[in-house]
Amino acid sequence: MADRVWRNSRRAGMGVIGAASLLLGFLAVPQKAGAWGVEGHQVIAALAWDYLTPASRHTVDTILASDHDTLTGSDLMSRAVWADVWRRTHPETGEWHFVDIEIDHPDLASACHGFPASSVPASAGPAKDCVIDRLDAFEHELADPATSPDERALALKYVVHFVADMHQPLHAADNHDKGGNCVRLALGGPRTVNLHSYWDTVAVSEVDPNAQHLAEQLFHEITTGQKQGWEQGDPKAWVLENFELARADAYSLGSPPGCQQDAAPMALPPGYDAMARGVVTEQLKKAGVRLALLLNRAFDPTTVTAAH
Repeated sequence: MADRVWRNSRRAGMGVIGAASLLLGFLAVPQKAGAWGVEGHQVIAALAWDYLTPASRHTVDTILASDHDTLTGSDLMSRAVWADVWRRTHPETGEWHFVDIEIDHPDLASACHGFPASSVPASAGPAKDCVIDRLDAFEHELADPATSPDERALALKYVVHFVADMHQPLHAADNHDKGGNCVRLALGGPRTVNLHSYWDTVAVSEVDPNAQHLAEQLFHEITTGQKQGWEQGDPKAWVLENFELARADAYSLGSPPGCQQDAAPMALPPGYDAMARGVVTEQLKKAGVRLALLLNRAFDPTTVTAAH
């Protein structure tokens, strides 16, 4: 019981004012949509915390305490969105958040710019790279105690963010439409949103608009068998799994390929909302479990080895 109370306190660290300020900051600055928006990233970080070992939690707290960057709040839920805030003024990091595999001609190597070698440190790039490579580079830095404190703090923020990114379907697929950013949707009345933002934010908020509450709900829904199954594979396999969800589900509304100028907003097909909520719910769960797996592997590897 005490552990559960502590976890809830940890999740609430950003506070209502901090969360509101962060959200207003996102809304005020035009930008290409980022995966999940504020709520989704917070949910995944909070959910992952529930699956961290005590040793991993201690290391996460130590790294967070050493990070004095003021771009976001200093707790894990706030740091989960740091990479999206950072890229607004550092566009050279923009392509690190996704892997645009074309649904009409899937080519992972092309989508990852040929899998270029990482710079040292990983935060130096290269700019032309995909989320798979960037996650791998930062994961290696995170696991190495010899990594400088500043770089290790960056690595933690990027790992937390990129695991989430690669589980949003439209961050793993493209229909020559900028990952759905060119597809306008009509949501009733004057409300419109692009397809990418619909999967980032609308579908998540329709499940539950409260990140802390949603994380608690998802934690109690995940079975031991689901957790063990989702821990299999690696980030490349997780991205390809996500690509298939995008091709079969996110793009099932039948939008034409490409960016059509002045195209009228599309109405969602019957049942699309319910389908999207189901996919989003499962992807948030998978991302939380898999983020915890990678953090435990970095900070408490004997536990992960013993469990597998």
